[in-house]
Amino acid sequence: MTWHILGAGALGSLWATRLARAAVPVRLILRSAQRLGEYQRSGGLNLKEDGRSSVQRIPAELPDTPVPIERLLVACKAYDAEAAIAQVVSRLVPGGEILLLQNGLGSQQAIAERWPQARCIFVSSTEGAYREADFSVVFAGRGQNWLGDPGGGDAPSWLDELERAGIAHIWSSDILTRLWRKLALNCAINPLSVLHDCRNGELLQHREQLDALCEELGELLEANASAAACDLQVEVLRVIEATAANYSSMHQDVRLGRRTEIAYLLGHACATADSLGLPVPKLRELHRRLCEYLRQRGLPTH
Repeated sequence: MTWHILGAGALGSLWATRLARAAVPVRLILRSAQRLGEYQRSGGLNLKEDGRSSVQRIPAELPDTPVPIERLLVACKAYDAEAAIAQVVSRLVPGGEILLLQNGLGSQQAIAERWPQARCIFVSSTEGAYREADFSVVFAGRGQNWLGDPGGGDAPSWLDELERAGIAHIWSSDILTRLWRKLALNCAINPLSVLHDCRNGELLQHREQLDALCEELGELLEANASAAACDLQVEVLRVIEATAANYSSMHQDVRLGRRTEIAYLLGHACATADSLGLPVPKLRELHRRLCEYLRQRGLPTH
């Protein structure tokens, strides 16, 4: 069965190149004829890993190509995912699978609700990758990929293909707990790194802010996915120390004038707290300050 990859950014390209290298059938879906032409002229997707480069000549097509889709990996940003799927969903076979590789929460649930005829599998990844140039991706940090179906059901047989491709993975029976945990880590680190305009390691100079955020995020996790709340502050500090020299993804987006995923991180956290009647004043104030910071730079706040 062919993997169709929607979104040839860093993580989409990382998955596509490793699957293709393992002789698993893969096709890229590119957004426009111009983009498709640029890809064809490039000669394929280039993967840089452990100091070595390899080019995978993966077939590519447009969203309206009349070829059925059985398995669709969606690696777009959270704010683009639903609209991108809408362009190709008519090609999805009955009972087809949609793998959702988005940050935060909210977009996955909206997609699963809109297209109940598909099996939506949520993915949480700690792998690191960045685009060095168009159609060239650097595998910057090994991590783990948790996959799960919030509606239940058995692990799919194609996990063997991930094994063959060297894509680290774990099938999770409680994927929402994993996604809530990652959301909390991102909410504690990314917004502060933007507002203080600093690398992750410099956040240790703002322990009082971090501690207060972790306390409220822990309360929110307890109300939604209690297992995700365990030792949250300890892990936040561990991640900060492990990525001390890095700029967060949100910081990089703001620096490059790109839209952030604030709505699916802090926005989702605050909206969920509202629905539960949970007072989270520090999170709300952080959200307000970040929205104002983005507005001043002409960037969306949703």
